[in-house]
Amino acid sequence: MQQLPPAPLPAPVPPLSPAQEAWANDWLKTGAAQGLMARQKASGRLKGEALVTALLDRAKALSTGRVDTADFLNIWALRPAAFDPRPGLAKAVAEDRLAQWASGLTPPWAGYETLRRGLAKYEAIRDRGGWPTLTATSAPDVVRARIALEDPTVTQNENLVDVIQRAQRRYGLEPTGQLGARTLAALNVGVDERIAAIMANMERWRWMPRSLPVNRVQVNIAAAVLTVFEGDQPVSSMRAVTGSPDNATPMLASSIHSIVVNPPWNVPMSIAKRELFPKGRATLIRQGYKIIKTPEGGERIVQPAGPNSALGRLKFDFDNPFAVYLHDTPSRGKFSSYDRLASHGCIRLEKPVALAEKMVAADPNLNGQIQTLIDEGKTQRVSLPQQVAVYLLYWTAFANNDGVVSFRSDPYGWDKLLAAKIEASSSRVDPTAAPPPSLASKD
Repeated sequence: MQQLPPAPLPAPVPPLSPAQEAWANDWLKTGAAQGLMARQKASGRLKGEALVTALLDRAKALSTGRVDTADFLNIWALRPAAFDPRPGLAKAVAEDRLAQWASGLTPPWAGYETLRRGLAKYEAIRDRGGWPTLTATSAPDVVRARIALEDPTVTQNENLVDVIQRAQRRYGLEPTGQLGARTLAALNVGVDERIAAIMANMERWRWMPRSLPVNRVQVNIAAAVLTVFEGDQPVSSMRAVTGSPDNATPMLASSIHSIVVNPPWNVPMSIAKRELFPKGRATLIRQGYKIIKTPEGGERIVQPAGPNSALGRLKFDFDNPFAVYLHDTPSRGKFSSYDRLASHGCIRLEKPVALAEKMVAADPNLNGQIQTLIDEGKTQRVSLPQQVAVYLLYWTAFANNDGVVSFRSDPYGWDKLLAAKIEASSSRVDPTAAPPPSLASKD
C-alpha cells in the first residue's frame, strides 16, 4: 500500500506588532456592522494565538459565511467555495497590509455593500427605539413619519397616497395607496425582524461565487421574478411563479443545457399520490392523463404534450438533484397577481418564448424558430448553442445605492432560521460575539 505524503503544514502567521494588534482588535469589533451578529458586545483585547484564531475565524465568516455548510438545509444547495484565510493573513501581517487584506474579504457585489449600508440604518432605527405600530385609523402625519424612517425621500407635503404606494412597492405589495391589512402588516414588522432579514441576505451573498458568468439567468424565488443578464447587466425581466411555502423552490446554481419543445409532463409520484390518484382513474383519463404501468408493477401518470399540459409548450432543463426546471404554463392568471408563490417547486415563466429565443439566437438554424417548432406540435429537445448559467436565489431584502431597503415576505421562514443560525454560530466560535438577542429565538 502506497504511503500518502504528509499534509502540508498550515502557513505560519508571523507575530503581530503592537500597532497591528491594536488595529486587529478594533477591526474585530465590526462584526455587527457586517451582519455577523445582531449586537456587538464589549470584549477584552486579544493577543497572540487567540487574536490570530479570531482573525482567521472572522476572515472565513466574511468570505464564505458565518454558518458552516454542515448546518445548511439540503434545499440550500448554493454552497460557498472552500476558503483558507491563513496564507492571506500571514502575507498581510508580513507586509503590514492588514487593512487591505480585510477590505478584500467581503463579497465584491454591490448587492452586499448596499445591504451593509442598509443594515447600519436599521440598527440606528433600532437603537433609537424602533417605530410605532400603525392602525387603519393612524393620523396621516404619523403614517408619513413612520414610512419616512425607511424612506428618506418622503417630504412633509407629499401626497400620502404616493408615500404609501412607494412603501408598498418596496414590500412587493399591490400599490393601492391605501392602508390595507397587508400594508399595515408589512409596516408593523418589527425592526429586529428587518435586521434579521438583512443579516440573512448578507449571509447568502457570502455563499455566492466571487465571479459570475456575464450571461446568465437569475430567479429571485421570494420575489417570483426572473432576470436575464447579458454582459453582466440586467437586460430583461419577467414575472414568474415559484414554489409555494409547502413546496419550496431550492436555492442552487446550474446551467441550462437544452429546451424541450411541446414537453409531456411526467407527474412526480408525490404529486400523483397527493393530488391526482385520489380523483379516480376515470376522471384522470377523461381529463387527458395517461396511466402507465411501471417495470416494478406500479403505475405512474403522464400528461401528454399539448396546449393544456401543465408544462405548457416549453421546458428549460438544467441538471440539479431536485428535478426542478423553468417552464411555460397554460395557467396565465397568476402572472397578474402579487402573490406568485404557488408552484410545486418548479418556476413557471411569464414569457417563455422570448427567453427561449434569446438562448438560441446564436444558432442560425434556431434563431427566430422557436414558435415554428412549437407549432409543429411534436415533442423535441433543442440543445442550446451555449449553455446558460442559471441561479435560483432567495433574496428577501435588497437595497439601492442610498441604502433604502426593499423587503419581500419570508415565505419559507428561511430568514429567521438563518439569522438564528448566524447568531448561534457567532456565539459558539467568535470571542467578540454578543449573546443571541430576541430575534434569534423569536419563533
